Amino acid sequence: MGGGDKARIRIAGKTILERVLACLKPQCAAIILNANGDPARFADTGLPVVPDSVAGFAGPLAGILAGLDWAAAHAPAIADVVSVPGDCPFLPGDLVARLSAAREATGLPLACARSGDWRHPVVGLWPVALRQDMRKIESWTARHGVAIGDWSTTSVDPFFNVNTPADVAEAERIATQRCGV
Repeated sequence: MGGGDKARIRIAGKTILERVLACLKPQCAAIILNANGDPARFADTGLPVVPDSVAGFAGPLAGILAGLDWAAAHAPAIADVVSVPGDCPFLPGDLVARLSAAREATGLPLACARSGDWRHPVVGLWPVALRQDMRKIESWTARHGVAIGDWSTTSVDPFFNVNTPADVAEAERIATQRCGV
């Protein structure tokens, strides 16, 4: 994508980050951004910017762990953390509720999203209490068991990722067709 933060890509006049925050703010008691590098680039959000707590850009699991550690240290009343990638402009407004319902229905401690046949392990609901037990996301979730919250992909995949210039064009087309998304 030529460098820069994918979350700052504009889709139908709004950045992906603006879309993500608008979706999550009504669903979450607190929001943080997980980002490595200079946190000042997100100062306009007014949100805490938390880097990975594992060195070497270890991937999404390191970001989830950073969020869990932040919640444990700064918001001890928060029992669960929801995670989403910064390149999904169409997240569902019922994300947290449906992940929580999937977890409750199965009795499993973890939940992640699925749309169509695609499982999205980074879009998940994570108990803060399990943060010390994290290793690799797929082996960790397999060990604990993960409930699946399903979403249809009929009108649009709510977990559509923007990874290429072609994805930006497709997201622009989707957003234009779905007025107000």
